[in-house]
Formats: sequence, C-alpha cells, structure tokens
Amino acid sequence: FRHVLYAVDQSRANLSTALDQLQRTAPSDQSQYGLFKKQLTLLEEAEGGFDQFTRSYKSYGVQRMPDNNLVFKEWAPAAEALFLTGDFNGWDNFSHPYTKKEFGKWELHIPPKEDKTPAVAHNSKLKVVVHTSAGERLFRISPWAKYVTRHEKSVIYDWVHWDPPQPYIHKHPRPQKPRSLRIYESHVGIASPEGKVASYSNFTHNVLPRIKDLGYNCIQLMAIMEHAYYASFGYQVTSFFAASSRCGTPEELKELIDVAHSLGIIVLLDVVHSHASKNTEDGLNRFDGSDSCFFHSGPRGEHSLWDSRLFNYSGWEVLRFLLSNLRWWMEEYRFDGFRFDGVSSMLYHHHGIGSGFSGDYAEYFGLQVDEDSLVYLMLANHILHTLYEDCITIAEDVSGMPTLCCPVQEGGLGFDYRLAMAIPDKWIQILKEFKDEDWNMGNIVFTMTNRRYGEKCIAYAESHDQVLLSGNLHSSKTSLLCLIAGNEFGHPEWLDFPRVGNNESYHYARRQFNLVDTDHLRYWQLYAFDRDMNRTEDKYGWLAASPAYISVKHEGDKVIVFERANVIFIFNFHPTNSYSNYRVAAGPPGKYKIKLDSDGIQYGGHGRLDHNTEFFTEPMEFNNLPNSMLVSKLYYLLP
Repeated sequence: FRHVLYAVDQSRANLSTALDQLQRTAPSDQSQYGLFKKQLTLLEEAEGGFDQFTRSYKSYGVQRMPDNNLVFKEWAPAAEALFLTGDFNGWDNFSHPYTKKEFGKWELHIPPKEDKTPAVAHNSKLKVVVHTSAGERLFRISPWAKYVTRHEKSVIYDWVHWDPPQPYIHKHPRPQKPRSLRIYESHVGIASPEGKVASYSNFTHNVLPRIKDLGYNCIQLMAIMEHAYYASFGYQVTSFFAASSRCGTPEELKELIDVAHSLGIIVLLDVVHSHASKNTEDGLNRFDGSDSCFFHSGPRGEHSLWDSRLFNYSGWEVLRFLLSNLRWWMEEYRFDGFRFDGVSSMLYHHHGIGSGFSGDYAEYFGLQVDEDSLVYLMLANHILHTLYEDCITIAEDVSGMPTLCCPVQEGGLGFDYRLAMAIPDKWIQILKEFKDEDWNMGNIVFTMTNRRYGEKCIAYAESHDQVLLSGNLHSSKTSLLCLIAGNEFGHPEWLDFPRVGNNESYHYARRQFNLVDTDHLRYWQLYAFDRDMNRTEDKYGWLAASPAYISVKHEGDKVIVFERANVIFIFNFHPTNSYSNYRVAAGPPGKYKIKLDSDGIQYGGHGRLDHNTEFFTEPMEFNNLPNSMLVSKLYYLLP
C-alpha cells in the first residue's frame, strides 16, 4: 500500500491513521487485485487473450463475409427462439430462424442473392424477433447494432443495417498525447445558433476551427452513444455501438474526428458504462425477455435515482460487450480516450445514494465496495493502456476513492485523471450565495487544491449540470476543462433540451456562436481572453508543472498569489480596492513581465497596466520564498 500512502496524506499523523485503516482492510484490497489477475488469466485461457475478446464486435451483431455471406450472432440466454425480420424478407417473422449454440448464443447465416450481392442491403431496417418461455414474441434491436434511426412520427428507434459501399477512410494519424490537456467539452447537437439538432458536419466545418483558434488541444464529446431521449443529455444510452443518428451518419462522425486530428486536437468520448436506459424495444433492457441478461436481476439491477438498469460486471458476456464497446470506439472511430461517466455509482453497492464521503478510509475499503465493478474498471484501463499507449482515461468520481489513478500493476484502478468535482459547485455557490466582499480566499484556495498529492485531476469552473456559469479557471495537476461549448465567450442563456415541459422547444438547446462575431457586443472580448489564456499556457506549460506554491491568500485584501512553472499568478478579487507597490513573493530571481492581464482593452478592460514595465526581484525573503518584488499597481476589476 505504499503507493496509496504517499498519494494521500503527507503529515505523519495522517499517514499513521491511513496505515491503520489500510492494514485492517488489506485482505479486501489484495483480493481485488487477485480477482483482476484471475479474470485476466481466464481471458487468456478461454478467449486466447483480451485482444481477440475485445474485438467481438467483429463477430457479434451482423458481419459481412468476403463472399457476401451474412452472419448474424446474438447472446440471448433466456430466449426460446430467435428470428430475423426486416425489409429484406418483407418483414416475415419466421422465415429466418437463428440456430441455438452453446452458452446462450444464437447464429444465423444468410447467403448472398443470385447476383452475389448481400441479402440485406445497406441502409435497410432489421429486427430481432425473440420468443420467450412465457410465450411472448418480442421485437428487439441487436445490442451490437451500429446504426439506429427514428422516424419523425415514431418514438421507437429502428435498427438500420450500416454497410456503406464507400466507408470513410481516416487520413490523419492520432496526434501525440499533449503535455498539458486543455479540454473543450461539446455537445454536437446544440453546437449551432439554429433551433434544431446540429449535425456532425456543422461541427466539423464551423466549430472545430473555433476550438483550434481558442487553443484547446482536446475535445470531449458528449451524447455520442445513441440515446432515445434527447433531453437525457446522452446519459440514458439505448444503443452502445451506435453513434447518435440525430446528428448524422457514422461516416460523418468519423470525418469530424479525422479533421480534429488534422488540427492537432485529440478527441475523447463521454462513455456511459455505469448504467443503461430501461427501454426495451430499442434498448438493452429485457433483450432476451428476462430481467437479467446484461444486468443484475431484482433490486441490484435498478438505479433508484436514475431510473435505469445496472450492468452485471461479473458476467462473461457483459464483459465481452462492454470491453468490446471501448475497443469499437477506439478502432472504428479513432477516439483517443474516454471520460467514464458515473464512476462513483459503479464503485459502491449503495451507488453513493444517501452517502456522504468524509475521507475516512473505512468508506472506501469494505463490503460496500462493488468488487465486480472495480475489476471491470481495472480490466478496461489495463486493456486500453496496453493496446493504446497514449489513450487517456478520466474518471467522474465524487467520492474520492483512493488508488483511482494509481496504475493497475500497483493495485490501483488505472485511470489517468479524476475529475475535480467540487470546483464547479464552489463557484456557483459563491456567485449565488455570497456578496462580492464576502468571498473567502482561504476557502477558494482550499477547494482548488483539495486533492491527493501527485494525483492528476481535471479541474474546471463549471460542469454541464451548471450551465448558468461562464468562464474558466485552471488549477490542479495537469488540466483545464471548459464546460459547455459556448461558455468560453459567456453564453447568455442556460441550457434546456426540448421536452414536454417546454413544448419541445429548441430555443435553449443551442449555442449562439454568432454572438462572438458581432463587434458591437462584448462576447468576443471574453472569447479573446479565453483564447489568450490557453495560448499562454501552451507557451509556459503550467498545467503540466508541479503543484503551485500559494504565497498569498489574504482575506482583507481579497488577494490570491501563487507561483507555478516559474509563472506568478496574481488575483485581486476585492470589489472596490486597488493596491500600489504590492509585495509579491517569488522563487526564481530575475526580471518578470506581464504576460496576461484581464484589464487589457482587448478583453473589455481599461488598459491601466503598462505591459512594457519590468519587475525586478530583490533577495528579500517573503512568505517563505527567497525573493520578492513590488508590483506597482494591482487594480480591482472595474465593471
């Protein structure tokens, strides 16, 4: 547990307490790693290794052979019989039966037509007909469906066979993993000023150039995995292998990612493996007619707050499905990594419901921890990082689970980053609940730095649950996340998807990028600051540097000063006070110049600082640093 101890607390008292807790729970943690090793061994013995196992999307669902024979394969252990129906056979429910195989698997082979073309044409509709032991006849979409669409007047999605005669071929290699991650989170469907669902092509041609200009080197795409309910923000997934058809075709999404790569931008997928939609006709739920199949049966298979189904991560075919799903998005679409949604829910049997996490280690190591989920996440990270050296994985965890970002070989879960979830809550709390003069500098600093030493975090000023806030702040060991697209220029309205409660309106489900291009408005000024902040970071690399040394958090002055990557950051949060000859601590001696100034005229400020001014340090110790200097003017920000 040495890796845990050094990553958690640095004081001897806290280390002693942590050691006691970890020693008491050591068998549980050791068995967790043992279960991971056992599962990995089983994959080698039963499937010839994880490489083949995670390519199961090449054998399940529908596959076209070189001679245009079609092979259909499903896992439906509780089914009595399976049939295939669709446009190709005039929707005959009985003409094409599957053959039952071992372990609940079913297969169907359909030879080509007389002209040697495939029996099922590209872009034609299909359904799996499931007969249950209770005598039901159910119409289902294959869990491995690669494309599903919905007719305008229907509420149910259709499985569409996607086998284009000229599939998109990626032209550009993946960019190298950035030293510092500057992430732009986007929802393709809202990425347009128009009141409609925007397209992948619109994003490629109109949004990617803005992201490049802003200086972001990474995009996190939300709501890509198909979801029947648009207002779920993509978090009630119905088809795990299908890119959302609302925004266009699979080939258009591939082009989007390829063009992003050509611009030196990596692309992460917001992947939802923590739960699934309860939909039956166009989802995974009750695919074979049973309450289980991909999920736990009974209460363990239900998420009471999300009204969704919970995966059985110990199931062999469930592991095949989920791990192959990750591989599919990496191989077919060439995503560069994943933000795993809902990890906190996965880690515990209680899913975090009614549980507050104080940091006591007993909360993280015990019977309340779901070892099946932990082993799945360890497998996912191990496989992804083994197959793709530069793959990035991010965990959305609010519980503070230790070892989350420790390597799997050290007993950790293997994520590269965790999300610093408290930061957006803090900013919205300050803006909503406190007067400007009541902002607490110490509390702000504590929230921004409250993380285990050496554990890499994604820090951001707002989440997609809090789109009332605008702007960015960066802190933590390596990254900055801007949420949501449009807020880098202070988007004036909140976000609300079309739903019954707003008469299916798209008015708030859009991003008004046109505001940035309107000279007489001030949105372009915040856009310019965000752009220049990213470009300055790219030059100095503070996000990838060692943690900041905070030399000032003055409650009376409302001033915060810290140093990182030999760059000194000075913030005056006072609503009315400016300061002259303000002494600031410095580590390295020498000459300093202003590189970024929020009072610049180009950002809507008053231009009160002379950027030609040179600031020289003195060998005068100040706030525990060996050098210091006087800053001639430290203005408060005028409205």
